[in-house]
Amino acid sequence: MSQPLVSILVPFKNTEAFIAECINSILDQTYSNWETIFIDDNSDDNSYCIVEKHAKTDARIKVYKNNHSGIIEALKTAYKHSSGSYITRMDSDDLMTPIRLETMVNSLEKHGKKHLAVGQVKYFRADGLSDGFARYESWLNSLTIQGRNYSEIYKECVIPSPCWMLHRSDFEACNGFNSEIYPEDYELTFRFYKANFTCIPCDKVLLHWRDYSTRTSRTHEHYAENSFLDLKVKYFIELNYDASRPLAIWGAGHKGKTLAKILLKQNIPFYWICDNPKKIGKHIYDQELFNFDYLAELKNPQSIVTVANTKAQEEITRYFETQNMQTMIDYFFFC
Repeated sequence: MSQPLVSILVPFKNTEAFIAECINSILDQTYSNWETIFIDDNSDDNSYCIVEKHAKTDARIKVYKNNHSGIIEALKTAYKHSSGSYITRMDSDDLMTPIRLETMVNSLEKHGKKHLAVGQVKYFRADGLSDGFARYESWLNSLTIQGRNYSEIYKECVIPSPCWMLHRSDFEACNGFNSEIYPEDYELTFRFYKANFTCIPCDKVLLHWRDYSTRTSRTHEHYAENSFLDLKVKYFIELNYDASRPLAIWGAGHKGKTLAKILLKQNIPFYWICDNPKKIGKHIYDQELFNFDYLAELKNPQSIVTVANTKAQEEITRYFETQNMQTMIDYFFFC
């Protein structure tokens, strides 16, 4: 039986220091029936020439210029040039492990459509990782090993943009790259969630994820905290918010205040609770702050938690459990 074709879509801009390594990691795949569509998003370094050189020696590698500018337009252009039965994305500064494509194709062949193949990730950085990235890696992998990625989707992006694969028809059914909303990887993850694509558990590292100070996700305004919060609220209202139930914000720090402003702007009523004695009873944006136990006085509430401290999150989770409240139905962590 012939292997289905996998289309690997790779936008790039000014990654000449890393792109050859990325290409070599694709060439080293145990699965051979793939095409890689590289799209140059207006680079002013030697990236395009590096890809072009490889394309001349392997017909599976193709390189084009972006029709416009920006990563979303680059991804749209890449998809137009693709023809695979399976679609996946890769970043030009990261590395696939040799079994990535084989593992994902096998998973999708076994489970069929309406499923999303994901994989474990391993961060690396020339001068060492921060504790924050190490925690994020551990958290993400703990979800992926069980296929529970959506269970904490409002915390952070739970599907790494360079480490997913799905059927072409499923990709088109959830509107593919035809959205103009940033951050584009997180927004696509929400559409996977909305489409109810089941994440296939994976216990293998399939991506080596490079971090460095000038990476786009660290420097571009599209990946600022406010963009993430706006996106979370958009999909929460669409997919999980029950307007017949009272809504509570838990936490009055920076993120809690930003969330409150977004909800007020959209005329969504809420109660505001916290456990900071200095804030309880005060008013912020004309909204009174109540002690956290005020939640028990609300009839069948939904709660959005913006408290970032890990220990505090654990205590809040235990409190919800004593109230027989369920995650992703009754409470949601936006932190």
